[in-house]
Formats: sequence, structure tokens, C-alpha cells
Amino acid sequence: MGHACVDKIVALQRNPANTRNLCILAHVDHGKTTLADCLVASNGIISSRLAGKLRYLDSREDEQIRGITMKSSAISLHYTKGEEEFLINLIDSPGHVDFSSEVSTAVRLCDGAIVIVDAVEGVCPQTKVVLRQAWLENIRPVLVINKMDRLIMELKLTSQEAYNHLQKILGQVNAVTGTLFTSRVLEERAEKEKEEGENEKKMLSGDQLYDWSAGLEEADDSHLYFSPDQGNVVFASAIDGWGFSIQQFANIYSQRMGIKAEVLLRTLWGDFYLNAKAKKIMKGAQAKGKKPLFVQLVLDNIWSLYDAVVTRRDRNKVEKVMTSLGITVMARDSRHSDPKVLLSAICTQWLPVSQAVLSMVCEKLPSPLDMVPERVEKLMSACARRFDLMPEQTQELRRAFLECSSGDDAPVIIFVSKMFAVDTKALPQNRQRPLTQEEIAQRRELARQRHADRMITDGKPAESCKEPIRSEALPLEGNSSGLSTSKTTLHEEVDEQKETFIAFARIYSGTVKKGQKMFILGPKYDPAQGLSMLPEGCTASDSVPEVPHLSCCSVGSIYLLMGRELEELEEVPAGNVLGKYLCIISLATVFMCCPRLV
Repeated sequence: MGHACVDKIVALQRNPANTRNLCILAHVDHGKTTLADCLVASNGIISSRLAGKLRYLDSREDEQIRGITMKSSAISLHYTKGEEEFLINLIDSPGHVDFSSEVSTAVRLCDGAIVIVDAVEGVCPQTKVVLRQAWLENIRPVLVINKMDRLIMELKLTSQEAYNHLQKILGQVNAVTGTLFTSRVLEERAEKEKEEGENEKKMLSGDQLYDWSAGLEEADDSHLYFSPDQGNVVFASAIDGWGFSIQQFANIYSQRMGIKAEVLLRTLWGDFYLNAKAKKIMKGAQAKGKKPLFVQLVLDNIWSLYDAVVTRRDRNKVEKVMTSLGITVMARDSRHSDPKVLLSAICTQWLPVSQAVLSMVCEKLPSPLDMVPERVEKLMSACARRFDLMPEQTQELRRAFLECSSGDDAPVIIFVSKMFAVDTKALPQNRQRPLTQEEIAQRRELARQRHADRMITDGKPAESCKEPIRSEALPLEGNSSGLSTSKTTLHEEVDEQKETFIAFARIYSGTVKKGQKMFILGPKYDPAQGLSMLPEGCTASDSVPEVPHLSCCSVGSIYLLMGRELEELEEVPAGNVLGKYLCIISLATVFMCCPRLV
């Protein structure tokens, strides 16, 4: 990982308004890790040619062997949109039902989610599960319909048939969302009736328990559903490197056709068609047997590209397409025996999937400053305790969550979602870095001097020492790489502790610094009991009496999570996801607070 990229991310951490904390949710094998590879490749961390093959965020050996994600892993990316720069804290989660707990740890730290659905398989059981998890955690989802290439290459659908199929998939996803919304409205209605004492009266009189008209008709759910014209849907083929939202095509055709982009945005998806004679967009494409606008202007172009490149391999047509799009590919790609290589080279320049997805994420997903109060109350109300029954001091901290301030006067509040093991050798302070030219020259000179002294001791003249010296075997005293000068000592330390547990956490308020003293509040910690047993104004640096499910710790190293690598930082402000080493901690889900308790 280059220092320039790390410095860029550290600078962006100071602006929570342009920070997006999100996770990728989907059924197993719907393309989560492949899409993550494309997003990682957009930052130059891996080659775009390896996207989908390397599976960068599957860092465990068993994940690579089995070909599925088993543990959630995070990486920080930067994205430039116009004149604004955004920090994307991305968490890739498993899709297999056996690892649902890992999905929960990822969702708990995020403000939004990318829900991926296979264009062929549609909504699967785990898709419903992750949509429900996102709903229960009050995080906003966006939709990516992935593997669009399967509709062309495997199912052999026409563009019109594919459009009808995509409409059904959207209907399935929105049906799940509608069910979740209905359940919430009915639950709120039941709670309200219970408080007012109407529930028992209705049951005795034999009336219906729920009043559907009073609850559902008054609630506004228009913003909850996925629709391409709202900008929260992207159609993609991550394995081939392309993806788009209808807003991109609306901008393209508004210039060519002279139609306003707003009009095209409203009509590109739906029962609209283009009347060439009247030069108007009209409604009723299905009734009149016309091609919908989405099929005519979008899908037909993609289908013809696959036909020219993969099916027929028509070089003349491919060159015409490249000329019309203004695309130039390398000669080795155009001559490659696998047509998918040429296809990917064209699509990644024409419709890069990373640009479509990250643009949607920055526009539609909330920042840490937009956290809803209901989510704060749920985070702080563990063990089914009601938030309004907690002490006033605890309830006052809700403001700190919502403000997401990194100031010195803001309380430091961190939520630890899980602990994960890392090989001690992989920690930045133990990772060997490449030597500079000055260090190599210094080591070589030191090796020559030692060799000359040894030859003199053996009775040979120093001038006869002309053999090449292998200086890399000799340690350099005072080496700034963080390695011990004694290799024996280093190996002994590594053997003593082969793995280190790192906390996977998010900062909701304040700024966490290396060496900071903090309280650890376990999942069963009772704020009322803790506040009554501790003296007023007590901090983590003081000697505190023994309180159940409460302890103190010192923050060790702080790490920026970069997939397979960790980058050590001195401090991290509020609104960001991080990994950190804690001196005494073994809890799975805890709050950490400094300087005052919650």
C-alpha cells in the first residue's frame, strides 16, 4: 500500500460529511467479492485485469480454496466525483447462511449497504435475510443487479426478454421491502393500541386486531423501494467490468437527442417508447407493441456489443463500435484468443462498474452525520432495555452520536463489533520493509569491515579480501524498520504470540489516540448500577472500584484496515471504521467510552 494513498485516506477521515460507511450484502455466489475487487482496482491497489480472479478481500487461505467469503473484511477507498472527494469505508461480508453472524457485525458498523442480486437467480433466501438485517439496523440499502452477462451468454435472452426479466426481479426485491415495511407499521400500531388500552377492548368485542387503513395508508413508503429512475439501482456485470445507472445514459442521450436529461431520467425505465416521426417520448409501449426506451437505447447497445465481440467476433463491427465510443484498446487485448479480454477492455472504458456503483453510493447513502436517532437508541439499548428508562446521563450521549464531533471536548465513544485474529508477523511494526539505497550501502560497508577484521585475525592480509559480501544476512543497528537487531529475539517474541486479536470497531464520537485510557462496557453492563457505584467525574485513568461488566483498558496500536494489510495510524476521528489492539479485552460486542461512562 503506497504512502500517498494512505496519506490521502487519513486526510479524508477528517471530513465526516464526505465519508460513507457501507457493507456489501448478498446471497452466496451472487458476486460480492468480485464487485469488491472492481472497487479496489479503481484505487490502483490491484490490477483491473485481476478483478474477480484475485478475490483481494478473501485474505484467508480457506476462503481462497473454497471460493466463498467466510469472514467480514474491510478496506478504505477514495473516490473523486467532480470537485468533491469521498472516503469509502467498504466491508465485504459473507453470503453463506453459516456465517450470518459475520453479516451482523458488518451491518452494525455501517450507515448503508450495497445489496447484490444475481440477474438469473433473482431473490434467494439469504437475500431476504440480509434485506431484513439492513432493515432492522435502520441502514439505507442500494441495489446492484449483477451478472447481467448471464442473461446474454447463458440464457440467450433477447433484450426485450431481459427487460421483462429485470422487471420481475425488481418486483421481487420490492415485495420483500414492502413486507418489512408492513410488519413495522403493524407492530407500531399494536404497541400504540396496547398503551392506550384499546387492544383488550377490541379482542373482547371480537373486532379486528389491526386497523389496516389507519396504519398503512397514512405511512409514506415511496422512498423505501428500489427503482432505476430514483438512482438507487445499478445494472452490472462485475466479472466483465461494466455497470451503469440510467442516469448515465440519460446524460449521454440528452446531448445526442436534444432532450432534457430530467425527462429521459423519468422515462428510460417504464412503459415509454420513442416516437421517431413525432420526435416525442410517449407512453404505452406494451399496448402498442413498441420497444421500451430502456430496451431501445440501453440494452440493445449492450447486446450488440456482446454479439460483435464474443459471439460473431466481427472485427470490423468491433472497430466501428470502438470508434463511435471513442475507445482505444491495447493491441494485445484486441489479438487475444479469449474474446472476453477484449470485451472487458472495451466495457471498463465505456461503462466502468466502479464509477457507477461509487457514484450511486455517494449520492444515495447517508454520511455519519445523517444517523437517525432510532439507530442510536438501538445501539445503546442492549439486552432489550428501553432507551427512555436509562439514566439521564446515558440519554444525553445520544447527542454525541448524532453530532459525530471529533473535537477535544467530545466524548470518545467506540463500538467494537467483533475481535479477529491477525498473524503477529503481518502487523505493520513487524512487517519487514524494503531497504533504501543508503541502508544497503551502509550494510555492505559494515559487512566488508567485519570480513576484513576476521581475515586479519586468521593471519591473512586485509588486501586479500576481494570476495563479494552477502550483506543482507547482517542486521543494521538502529534500523528504522522496527525490526529487532537480534533475529533470535524477534523469533522468540513471534513464537510466544503467533496471533494478535484486533478489535473491529467504529468511532461514533471523539478522536481515538494511541495510548488512550478508556472504559470497556460489556453487553450486560447496567448504566444505572455503574453510575451509582462509581464516584462522580470518574475517568478511566483513575483507580475505579470493581463494577460488574466494566473494566479499563489502554488503546494500543491503531490500524487502518486495508483488506489484507494493516496500516498503523496515530489517531482516527469520529465517523470511521478502524482496527485497534487493546491491552485487555476479550468481549465480542462492547462499547468503549472515555472520559465519562454511558
